[in-house]
Formats: sequence, C-alpha cells, structure tokens
Amino acid sequence: MINLNIKNETSRLRSVVLGIANSNGPIPKVEDCYDPKSVQHVIAGTYPREEDMVVEMEAVAVILEKYNVEVFRPNVINNYNQIFSRDIAFVIDNKLVKANILPDRDQEIEAINHVISKVDPKNIIKLPEECHVEGGDVMPWNDYLFVGTYSGEDYSEYITARTNVDAVIALQELFPEKTVKSFELRKHNTDPKENALHLDCCFQPIGKDKAILHKNGFLVEKEYEWLLDFFGKENVFEIDKEEMFNMNSNIFSISEDVIISEKSFTRLNSWLRNKGFTVEEVSYSEIAKQEGLLRCSTMPLIRD
Repeated sequence: MINLNIKNETSRLRSVVLGIANSNGPIPKVEDCYDPKSVQHVIAGTYPREEDMVVEMEAVAVILEKYNVEVFRPNVINNYNQIFSRDIAFVIDNKLVKANILPDRDQEIEAINHVISKVDPKNIIKLPEECHVEGGDVMPWNDYLFVGTYSGEDYSEYITARTNVDAVIALQELFPEKTVKSFELRKHNTDPKENALHLDCCFQPIGKDKAILHKNGFLVEKEYEWLLDFFGKENVFEIDKEEMFNMNSNIFSISEDVIISEKSFTRLNSWLRNKGFTVEEVSYSEIAKQEGLLRCSTMPLIRD
C-alpha cells in the first residue's frame, strides 16, 4: 500500500510519479497543440525530439534516486505524450484527486493505474465532471491550498484555461479545514509570454518561507500582492517575463533545502545558493518547449 501524505510543496520527498518521454508520438499539428509555446516551436521547426527529452527525464530520475526517493513511472502508451504527470492527478494530505483534464488526455491516468491501485480506494477522489482542474494549478501549503483559476465568461474560449471556479469550490468542500485561496491567472491562446498556463508557471513556494513569483502572471494585482505580503518581499525571488517564459518558477523541491532546477536559470540558481539551498542542476530545455518543466513532470505521493 502507498500511504499518501502531502502537506506542502517542500517537505522531504519520499515517493513520486515522474512522467515518461518514451514513445512520445510524432510532432503535433499546430491545431492539435494544447498551449501557445508548443505552437511556436512546431512552426519554428524546433519542437523537441523524443530522444532528447528521454535523456533529460532520465537525468531527473538519477537525482531523485540519489536522494533515495521512490520513483514510479507511467506505463508507456505508444505515440502518446506522458511527460506531465502533475496534470493528471495530485495529492493533498492523504487523498489522491484525479484531475478532469482535457478529454484528449484521458488515457494518461490509466497509465498510472499500477500506482493508484496501491492507494486505499476510499482515499481516491474523482471530482464531478463540471470541475475542471489540473495539478499544476493546485499547491498545498500547510493550512492553505493555493489554486490557480480563470473565472472569465470566456473560459471555454481558452484552451489555456485549465482550472475553473467549480473546481475551486469543490476543493474547499473536500478540504474544509484548509483555507483555499484562489488566484486569477492571465490567459492567452497565442502569446506564451502573456499566458500563465498553470499557477506553477508564475509562482511556487520553496524552502520553509520563500517563493518564486511573476507579477504579470496574475490578473488581479491585489492577489499577487497578497502572496508578496504572505511570504515577505525579502523572501521572494521575482522573475521577469522572459524568465517566466523559460519556466523559472517551475523547479522542483526534494526537500526544504534541496531543489532540482534547470541549469540555464543562472540568476535564480545563484539566488537559491545564496539563500542556502543545494541546487541540483539538470538540462530540461527541450521539455520546456511544451510549456512545462520540473514541477509539471513530477507528481509527489509522499513527503515526510
């Protein structure tokens, strides 16, 4: 059995599902892409090659194993993108919530049935159909649950709008003891620099009391300022538009003092080291072309 336990984003990681890049399928057509960054790379002829992404993901697996983390991988579905395991489900406390994601991606959850079957069925939650939610928008932070959303009436017109208000309400009902704090994200179907696909594309807590933040990812300035006050300005690393585009906020914590980060994030990585973090650098720039990075491709099951 797997005894799920996730209270926050940074406690010592013991067990995780890491996505997989094998048999990732052909380069998609523009009209089949789920996000503006992928579109850009398809048009430019720079869409990532499977063999490069496999190498990048295996390097992360090696680091996780170095820290004695139990690593599960999805079963391979032929010609199918299974890199972003964070999207398909997420754990809060001892509950695994199955995400209602884009219908084209339904098979992804079946590919981790060997993991889900080890969880007590009473701890598995399937949200009602009208609740759209992806794990990149959901961040447990002790007594808080931070959730990225988009509540505009034009929600259905944005393929980049992934978590709706129905899901926010459902999470509050499921976890009544937590303060659910939702944040309106800036959405754009064609300009990746104006699009926060998920909350973890513009914000992530790190360590015990620090955070990475990108102001323009938030539609409502007050909500961004709330986070700035909550963590304290001196504890926040502000990333600019270019750094957000390169996914600087989408790193991944193994513990309160160990972080896996992309090696090109030089400004961020030196700030982290100055604050006392151990930074395990990997190359993840090919995977980043699909508007996802380290947090997106990991789904933690157990943290101490």
